Amino acid sequence: MCVTCGTADDLDLVRGARQLADAILLGGRTRVRKAMDLSTTGGFDQAVAGMAAELRRAVSATDEAAVRAAVAVLDVDWRQTTAAQRRRLVAQALEAAGRRTSTIVRAVAAPFGEAADEVVSATRGGVRSQHGLRIAADFNALDQRITRHLVKSQANFVRDEYGRRLDTLGEEARRVVAEGLEAGLGRQDIATDLQRAAEHALVTRPAFYWEVVAGAFVANGRSLAQVSAFAEAGIQRYVIEAVLDEVTTETCRFLHGKVFSVGDAIKRFERIEGMERPEDIKTEQPWVRQALDPETGRSVLFVERDGTRTPIAEVSRSGMGSKDDVGEFAHGRTERELMDLGVSFPPFHGLCRTTLLPDV
Repeated sequence: MCVTCGTADDLDLVRGARQLADAILLGGRTRVRKAMDLSTTGGFDQAVAGMAAELRRAVSATDEAAVRAAVAVLDVDWRQTTAAQRRRLVAQALEAAGRRTSTIVRAVAAPFGEAADEVVSATRGGVRSQHGLRIAADFNALDQRITRHLVKSQANFVRDEYGRRLDTLGEEARRVVAEGLEAGLGRQDIATDLQRAAEHALVTRPAFYWEVVAGAFVANGRSLAQVSAFAEAGIQRYVIEAVLDEVTTETCRFLHGKVFSVGDAIKRFERIEGMERPEDIKTEQPWVRQALDPETGRSVLFVERDGTRTPIAEVSRSGMGSKDDVGEFAHGRTERELMDLGVSFPPFHGLCRTTLLPDV
């Protein structure tokens, strides 16, 4: 998944993740569960930062091995190659890197599996203590399905992301070689540029990626576990509860206070649960994006499904930068329409902190 919203809170989250990563490197592995308190904004952010650090640690050796494998193939005297040979060498480099990254899904399985259990457990505990709902302490059957779905679906998203990284590396390698030959660079100079391109495509450029993955994972797991708990307690509807501070997105300000059906949310999960392709999940549960309408000059919130852009609201007055101010919106979709579009429970965008409350 990609980042679509977020500003200062994103930077705070990155700093927190970096600090936790340093703690892991200096003091040994920090388990995610130590920070898994999802009942507060700070606890949620710490949980995301902790999980992101765990994921980076799990894949760092594989990322570095992929860079080395690609560069080893690309370290040749390019001046002695034909165009066909150059294309073949780049393809071989991608194959070599791909063999290393093919283990990524296996590498992230353990952090995902542990985090899924912790997210659902922490959510059930929070729902019981905060709202006094009569639910069992142990996972129910729906919770078990949710944890399996979280691990499987997020692993598939990661797999596809690494495919995109390799595609980017291929484009960059071809560009570096072509420009290097045109500039008359020697083997060493081109090799240095290729090393830099490989590190950028596979390691440096996607450094923020794991915060986005962790944020989506924790937010999605918390939402689904809340819906499961509400259903178990006999709650029929829930309310969207945004964190209304200075950095809350227009999306969450618009959705704040909207009421949805627990039963409808479970039906949507059941449709998503059977999907293998990330693109299908994005269609069923799209993130909300924002863009300026060239005709009105106003910001419009929209979702994209199957290549079609559907507006969900127009920002009449922005509440960004203010606390406890949702702003004003025009042409907003109804709750029923939002549910049908797949916009009914968080995350609604990258690093989304919005949660759910029982409508009682």
